[in-house]
Order: sequence, then C-alpha cells, then structure tokens
Amino acid sequence: MNRTDRLYAVVEELRAAGRRGRTARQLAAHFEVSMRTIERDLSALGQAGLPLATKQGRGGGFTLDRSMSLPPLNFTAREAAAVAVALSLSEHVLFMRDARSALQKIAAAMPERALQEASAMAAKVRLLVRPGASPDAGIADTIWRAVRGNLVVRIRYTDGGGAETEREVEPQHVVIGPNGSYLTAWCHLRDEERVFRMDRIISAELALPPSPRPQAAAAPSADGHHTKLPASARRPEELLPNTDIGLSRSAATVNAARRPGG
Repeated sequence: MNRTDRLYAVVEELRAAGRRGRTARQLAAHFEVSMRTIERDLSALGQAGLPLATKQGRGGGFTLDRSMSLPPLNFTAREAAAVAVALSLSEHVLFMRDARSALQKIAAAMPERALQEASAMAAKVRLLVRPGASPDAGIADTIWRAVRGNLVVRIRYTDGGGAETEREVEPQHVVIGPNGSYLTAWCHLRDEERVFRMDRIISAELALPPSPRPQAAAAPSADGHHTKLPASARRPEELLPNTDIGLSRSAATVNAARRPGG
C-alpha cells in the first residue's frame, strides 16, 4: 500500500472506530508499518486540516470528529463521476484546494468497486478549456475575504487601455466564467457600480467595513455575459424533483440582470 492509499485508509479506520478511537500502536499494527511512520501520517493528516483529537490515558488514542466528516453517502458511480466533472470545471484559484479536498472525501467514502467505475467514467470525459490569465492567488484571497465580510478593499487596477488607478471599492460578487473572473463592486472613485477583471488587479488591501448601502441585485453581468447563482447557493429542496417529502413545485429560475461594465 502506498502512502496516499494508506492516508485515506487511516481516515476510514478512524471514522469506523468512532468514539473509541485508535492508538498509534493499533494503527501501526493494522497497516503493518512502524510507529514512526504512522505518527508521520497522523501529523500530515492534521496539517492538512483533518479534525483529529487525542485522548490521554487508558483507553485513549486518536479519534476523528464525526461532525466534520461525511457519513456514508452511497454515491452511485455515475453520481460520483458527475461530481468529479463538476468540481474539475470549477478549478478556480479561489476554490481549487477545496474542490480537490471535497473530491478526496467523496472518494474515501465510496466502496472500491464503485470508485473504480466512477474513475473509468470520468476518464471518458474531456473538458474544453479556454486559456486565460488567472488572478494572483493572494489578491484573489483578499478579494474573497472582502466579499464574504462586506469589507471595503483598496485596489490598484489597470484598465483595458493600460491606465492604472488606485481606488476603494465595496465588493459585492465574485463572477467566474469562461473568459476569466471578475469582481463586481461599488466604486468610491466613480461613485457607481463597476466590474473589475481580477487578473488586472495589481494589489488589494482590506480597509474598513462599508457604510450601509442597498443590496445589489443577485445577478450582475460581466464581459457581456449574464450570471447566475451556483446551485449550491440555492435552497436544497429547490434542487430536488417532486418527491414524497412534500415538495410540489419545480426549481425556481434565477433571472439575469445587466450591470454596467467596469
């Protein structure tokens, strides 16, 4: 068993152990490796963000916080392949690590046979990729923090003509599309809503929370394209067909609204 497979297996062993947990000695014996090797594995899993806890004393050991892990989801091979393709389509710098982590968790929860079938299905799919400039990861992270926290961000921006300006903006949405990614925001310099290409933002620095302003519409436009909410942002019941759980209407559509370019 190679190390990657063993790391997944360690997670599953801890999940199966539940509150009882497993000691490092038990894990080393189970996977037929040394104590030092299993301790390095546990350290790597902890550094990767796995919610490990340790209990001291007799009956102690390592446990996995079950509230932070997926229960058995019983994905079919086709469902898992669909999720893998969808996550691959969203490999934006903001979500790349999270998408890969989510896919690893799904794979870890699947039976080996179903996982192999899903992998074979996904291998038959090719994604059409349009080359384009990606935003700086650090700048993108600052922008995302400002969007989530409703914070003013001070940016240096180069427009299509090469002119550079410095301005404070109130971020509203991150827009991700085939031609790149954009920031929609209220611009203090222009005193109106603007759309900024994120790869043209030279620097970004968090400032103060904005003063209260009416909320923008949920569907701005960017680069001539309409936008929509991702399915994950809608109510879960809107994603399901009518079933015996009491739903009696179809999923609502998200209407598009145009906004001025930036």
